[in-house]
Amino acid sequence: MDMMLEQRVIAGHPILLVRHGQTHWNVAARCQGQMDSDLTETGRAQADQVGAILKRLMADIPGWRDVVRLVSSPLGRTQETTRIINRHLDLPVTLDARLAEVSFGDWEGMTRAEIEAANPWLADHGPHGWQFHAPNGERYEGVRQRLLRFVAEVATLTIAISHGMSGRILRAHYAGLDQDTASRLPVPQDRVFRLSGDGVEELG
Repeated sequence: MDMMLEQRVIAGHPILLVRHGQTHWNVAARCQGQMDSDLTETGRAQADQVGAILKRLMADIPGWRDVVRLVSSPLGRTQETTRIINRHLDLPVTLDARLAEVSFGDWEGMTRAEIEAANPWLADHGPHGWQFHAPNGERYEGVRQRLLRFVAEVATLTIAISHGMSGRILRAHYAGLDQDTASRLPVPQDRVFRLSGDGVEELG
């Protein structure tokens, strides 16, 4: 991506970024990637809480139904989260594969312990960002580029329902963080992050 496009991404319309609610595989510390797992009861409650937050934020925007887009990753856990959130908003939903989680290739469906036991060489790569070493998986810069292509096309205030690692990469871009720092960012499932030219703001 050229530098001019990088700047347009930063200067564009705000994005309200949400991570899907807790899933059964989150609880089991199992690597999901582009495989799927249903939301837990906690995850559904988190999605409902986020929907209430978003509805409250919309109250400050005159005619918000005409200017706000709701876009979701097409994976099952994000679509389930979006359906719950949308009980509060009643907006049309667009699916966009560029918001999907990072593909972790051959490691999807495995727990972190299983991955480390089968790949002792991962110890040389530290505790963060290990997912980007997965055989047949995506690499950080490739994911970053697909996410920024999505952002570059955002033409109005957009609610984006995405994932843990993909969300980290988006937030890192707006905050000017490197890959290692991005991989350490917390990924709450009951919060909204506002991404804009002013940086990243966590909204409650």
